[in-house]
Amino acid sequence: MREVNLLDSYPRIKRPLREREQARPRQREVARRFGREYFDGDRTQGYGGYYYDGRWLAVARRMQEFYGLMPGHRVLDVGCAKGFLLHDLRQVIPGIRVAGLDISAYAIGQAIEDVRPFLVLGSADRLPFADRSFDLVVSINTVHNLDLDRCKQAIREMERVSRAYKYLQVDSFLTEEQRENFERWQLTALTYFPPDGWRRLFAAAGYTGDYYWTVTE
Repeated sequence: MREVNLLDSYPRIKRPLREREQARPRQREVARRFGREYFDGDRTQGYGGYYYDGRWLAVARRMQEFYGLMPGHRVLDVGCAKGFLLHDLRQVIPGIRVAGLDISAYAIGQAIEDVRPFLVLGSADRLPFADRSFDLVVSINTVHNLDLDRCKQAIREMERVSRAYKYLQVDSFLTEEQRENFERWQLTALTYFPPDGWRRLFAAAGYTGDYYWTVTE
């Protein structure tokens, strides 16, 4: 396993912690439906509008370089939402084969048209794919939305369907201030740890891939 930030080019924004904290008790149930409100509703309910703006292109190029992705390779995005990363991978690497899974029927219905045929509705802990189906399996800010047992199973599923590389990013915190900010901000996470706790969970799940943390500043 390697700790590596493959989203280092992704723009960081100032999060309105106070606004989210005040609304969180009544909005968490809404957010966990992962419907229109979560993706395209008010900022207190989730993204506050999850629209394509090309920001995943740099991430796609980073993954191409880091994993040596080429035309014909198969990539799965677990928790793909509207398929932005998969769309950009197809732009960066013409001929790459992509698949995505998300629990949100709304997100899949709103996905970018060129990748929508490759997306399926489902849960990260029950991937509907054969063993060793993909050269790279990616999951960004998704498995922590499951309870502990299902989170562990989702990580096992990533391992099962990959024949080569895995990249997993999850919510975490390095300081007490970051932990407090995370708990003021988060709406959907059920499983979260500081890095050492995540590493223990990765080991218990038999995870051999790469990983990094999403930290609330």
